[in-house]
Amino acid sequence: MGVLGEFEQLILWAVLRLGADAYGVRIAQEIEARTGRDVSPGAIYTALGRLEDRGLVVSSTESGGAGRAGRPRKFYRLEPDAARSLEESWNHISAMAEGQVERLRRVGEG
Repeated sequence: MGVLGEFEQLILWAVLRLGADAYGVRIAQEIEARTGRDVSPGAIYTALGRLEDRGLVVSSTESGGAGRAGRPRKFYRLEPDAARSLEESWNHISAMAEGQVERLRRVGEG
């Protein structure tokens, strides 16, 4: 499956959190709201395309409905491989960080 990069992990977590409302702009907003990181929609869409090519997410397009004009939205959902990879990444980070958060804070304080 390959290793997930930090940005890919953030996107996958956002897709999971947003569920049926996971489309590019909302994903960017979710990442910004939770991490304070400024994310461009272009970067999101590029990464989503790569994730889709790898079979980690699938997309579906919905046209503008009665209450919405403009371009169709492309919604994303996690595939099982993405969920397994994301959980594996989380488990690795958690195992490495176990018992080290306070020490990390002290080192960060100088």
